[in-house]
Amino acid sequence: MNKMTDIAALTTAANGDELVAPSFRDELLAAGLLIDTGENGLYGRSQLFEDVVDRLNVAITHLGADQDPEVLRFPPAMRRTDFEDSEYLKSFPDLAGTIHSFCGNDMGHQRLLRALDDAMNESDDDRSDAWMAQQKPTRIVLTPAACYPIYPVMARRGPLPVGGRTVDVLSYCFRHEPSLDPGRMQMFRQREYVRLGNAQDVMAFRQMWIERGSLLVSLLQLPVEVDLANDPFFGRGGKIVADSQRAQALKFELLIPVANPGSKTACLSFNYHMDHFGAIWKIACEDGTVAHTGCVGFGMERITLALFRHHGLDVQAWPDDVRALLWGDTETRVAHGMARMRTQAAAAALPDAGDSA
Repeated sequence: MNKMTDIAALTTAANGDELVAPSFRDELLAAGLLIDTGENGLYGRSQLFEDVVDRLNVAITHLGADQDPEVLRFPPAMRRTDFEDSEYLKSFPDLAGTIHSFCGNDMGHQRLLRALDDAMNESDDDRSDAWMAQQKPTRIVLTPAACYPIYPVMARRGPLPVGGRTVDVLSYCFRHEPSLDPGRMQMFRQREYVRLGNAQDVMAFRQMWIERGSLLVSLLQLPVEVDLANDPFFGRGGKIVADSQRAQALKFELLIPVANPGSKTACLSFNYHMDHFGAIWKIACEDGTVAHTGCVGFGMERITLALFRHHGLDVQAWPDDVRALLWGDTETRVAHGMARMRTQAAAAALPDAGDSA
């Protein structure tokens, strides 16, 4: 198995054999921060890892508290018909995950058990999946993005109120892309703030969160790089869609080196969907126009991994200011950071003294 390495150079053992330096994934597993399930991209998390995730969530809550969002929490599954309506399968069929269950009779159950017995006599990697012939799709699928369940909910409420809506949502999500990169998990959490309203409000919302997301990452003393991006659209036509997405500047990502210092991982994303979801679910603004939507997504595991990558696996040795932000008076530190950001923005907006002379 070719495991990812943090450094390209090979070390040499005393007997002259070449040894590959431990990867970041290896280090996380050895420290017990992630627990290997035997399936690439599917991990258990330790108490310490979850504590960092929880502390990050508190900071993100304070970061968006002045938006007075409606807080919604959903399970990591959604109604299949809503998933079908979302058009996710048009763009990302390779990432989707469906949920199947046994729906047969006694004879079908016996066929399932015989096939299962045969499979269990084989090695894990070579096991037959013949028993799955007795499974049928259910009416629910795994959630691909935290914001997806909220659009049909908003549509059922009728037109948006004056000024639109802001929603705070958190969910486990699934994407079928098994990898040895610990930052590319198959099951992971997204924390999102989602904006529904007119185009101007949604665009302003996205710009605000580019600034606030960058602030949080800088307070965590992690590198901040925001860049234009596109989603991984599937197939030959996907490149055309991706190029269009970039040309319209619909998606930006905040990138941080995580698994490998030579590459960068998207830890936050800032998205403008235009009227895509509004048109699909017939979400209307108060004036009857089709609502536009946008969101900021925080990759909770990825930000946590970035902290362990850049500050070390021992949280007691993390920089004092980072520890104070996460385990101290989080609300005050976030508020001070926001105040500094506003002051700097106001100063930057002032005309230069030479220009007014």
